[in-house]
Amino acid sequence: MKLAIFDCDGTLVDSQANICHAMECAFDKAGMTPPPRDVIRRTVGLSLVDIMRVLLPDADAAMHSAMVERYRIAYLDLRNKGMEHEPLYDGISELLTSLDKGGWLLGVATGKSDRGLIRCLEHHNIKDMFVTLQTADRHPSKPHPSMVQQALTDAAVEARQAVVIGDTIYDIQMGRAAGTRTIGVNWGYHSVDDLRAAGAGAIAETMNELSTLLGSFA
Repeated sequence: MKLAIFDCDGTLVDSQANICHAMECAFDKAGMTPPPRDVIRRTVGLSLVDIMRVLLPDADAAMHSAMVERYRIAYLDLRNKGMEHEPLYDGISELLTSLDKGGWLLGVATGKSDRGLIRCLEHHNIKDMFVTLQTADRHPSKPHPSMVQQALTDAAVEARQAVVIGDTIYDIQMGRAAGTRTIGVNWGYHSVDDLRAAGAGAIAETMNELSTLLGSFA
């Protein structure tokens, strides 16, 4: 068996508008100037606490926790107002279906919460395609390999039989730390140069290229 472990935000779905809006609201509520959106996007993939540590390096743990709560409230408000928007990237649904029919096992390793991930996958009617779902609720933040290690255990495959697919350096570093192959994608939030510098085994510029790379997996 082969296991493809996908990141979610920036790889399966384009959620940057939600994330940036909620972060800006959190900073506004705290009376602080929000970071530029390109700075916020570069933190996507980390756990919320780690994101706050990056964005507010001089703040203490209490402030980081308070900002996490402000972010969660802002995101929930976005959802309650029907403004949440996390579209699948074009071609993702077809790719997942093809991999599933081709005998691949599928998983997700994400900085989202359990609730956020389940809501996203169920909304797009793809949750049942995945045999393992790993989130920041139950693991250290990326790039720690814990999420990948648990996914390997759930799927009963070895690291050499698995590949981590993601759009950030944290995904690539996580996969490398767990001993899997890695593929960076060029439609997310980190640059191709950054993904290559992080040690990505391959780069998919398009969905067709990702399909071809996975098709050559042996």
